[in-house]
Amino acid sequence: MKEKSILSNKLFLYMTEFFAGMSVMAVELGASRLLAPYFSSSQIVWTIIIGTIMIAMALGNIYGGRAADKDPNPGKLYTRILIAAIWIALIPVVGKYIILGISAIVIFAVNTNFLVIAAFAACMVVFVFPLFLLGTVTPSLAKYTTDSLDDNGKIIGTLGAFNTVGSIIGTFLPTFVTIPAVGTAITFLIFAGILIALSILFFVTTGSEPKSEDNNSTSGRSGNFDTKSKNTRKIAISLVIFILCCIFGHNSSFAFWEKDLTFEGESVYNYLQVKENQSSVILSTNVLFGVQSILVKDGALTGMYYDYALAAPYMAGIKEKEKAGESIDVLILGMGSGTYATQLSRYFDNVNIEGVEIDDKITDLAHKYFELPQTTKVTTYDGRAYLKAIDNRYDVIMVDAYQDITIPFQMSSVEFFSMVKEHLKEDGVMVVNMNMYSEELDSSNPTINTYLADTISSVFENVAIVDVVGSTNKELFASNNTHYLDNLTVNAALEENETLKAMMDKVAATALFYDAGNNVMTDDKAPVELLGMKQIDLIIKDEVSYYKKIYESQGISGLINSF
Repeated sequence: MKEKSILSNKLFLYMTEFFAGMSVMAVELGASRLLAPYFSSSQIVWTIIIGTIMIAMALGNIYGGRAADKDPNPGKLYTRILIAAIWIALIPVVGKYIILGISAIVIFAVNTNFLVIAAFAACMVVFVFPLFLLGTVTPSLAKYTTDSLDDNGKIIGTLGAFNTVGSIIGTFLPTFVTIPAVGTAITFLIFAGILIALSILFFVTTGSEPKSEDNNSTSGRSGNFDTKSKNTRKIAISLVIFILCCIFGHNSSFAFWEKDLTFEGESVYNYLQVKENQSSVILSTNVLFGVQSILVKDGALTGMYYDYALAAPYMAGIKEKEKAGESIDVLILGMGSGTYATQLSRYFDNVNIEGVEIDDKITDLAHKYFELPQTTKVTTYDGRAYLKAIDNRYDVIMVDAYQDITIPFQMSSVEFFSMVKEHLKEDGVMVVNMNMYSEELDSSNPTINTYLADTISSVFENVAIVDVVGSTNKELFASNNTHYLDNLTVNAALEENETLKAMMDKVAATALFYDAGNNVMTDDKAPVELLGMKQIDLIIKDEVSYYKKIYESQGISGLINSF
């Protein structure tokens, strides 16, 4: 039988295992990037992705082994690979619509755990089926490659090695090459194309397996013709669908409902979106939540938490030092596109600014769209790692690394804030932007903000918090200088800019010393993901309550008319 021709060359089967393993990892990483702009890239979302994919692979292993034993026809395996490839190619075309559709249903159907349930449902619908099919590859190939018990250990070990090597390449290639270079959508198409090519190679180079053992019989010739015809149809249909996916699926826009975006793209770390209007330029790293940075074109205050954070230099005595001909040193951990740095430069002449930003593409956007001077020192590095690597001390350290709805645990622990304290001058001030919604800080019902405030209070002697009006943000100021709030009042009185002076008076009037509890986070235990998800639930619940009322009273038609 001709079908044995290509399968007798075990290298082809090993390469099938290689590309299947590579594609599984590429899809997993692509899944994280497809979900992140909607659900964040927190550990919880990663857990959901990994968990659902492992479920799919386990079920695929079971089915693949049973199917191979029941009907050892390699053509069925390569048909499954072909179907998986087409499904993966369709993800860039319909995936984001499915995700938003599921999110809308979940928001109206449940009252808690919105993002967890929505992310899990999206993973199950979008990714489980193709990875289930790819999960059938290993047990099926083990059946086709093992000729006897004498060498089955060696052959299965080789299959495992090819799968592992493919998985390694499938891990690094999307992260460092395809996603940064061409985006998530085309990454899905690339790996779908590889699987399609592999399947087509099998069907083109392999003959049929007629039901009759007599190859000269009429039934044998008929079966041969029917199988070839089916294979031709499979190839033709697959190529047509793939070409259509390439035409309609190359659009990398995650916020497809947005019009006239100034920039939309991806980096190694983030989804990036820049919007511009007549008065401002805004950077967001999530399509649904938050503003990561803003530039106010006329040089006015932003109306956001950055204005409140300007109180930190006054607490460090900036105006008194200006009189004495001295300057202050400011370090910004989480530079973003430089909003805080730009504000400092606009309002103070005696400030030396240094920033740390892990995403160099954000820094590029800062220079291009947000008027960050090329002379501003920005180091591409992790904020905590940077503190560990330097000996410098600063008058003000701004911690603004809590990005939209993602809080890195390594920058929320006692150990981290102790490092910040070590890099502050004797009367230095740390300012932290707490961007999670929280009505109040209550140790009996602790939120992520409560944990952050308690943790910081275990390191610093004096902690004060200010609510940012009209926002979910709170600004926390910490110092070992007992008089730092008095410094704010004294130095604000020396401010000649009336708008800025009024802003500082507002901060001074509303700043409250924090009465700390015992909810302390450490490197060993920092449940920021669970606490963050809890707060996100409150944000979503608050945002959709209006539309839920319309839906309950007027139904779907009323809901549609409300937009």
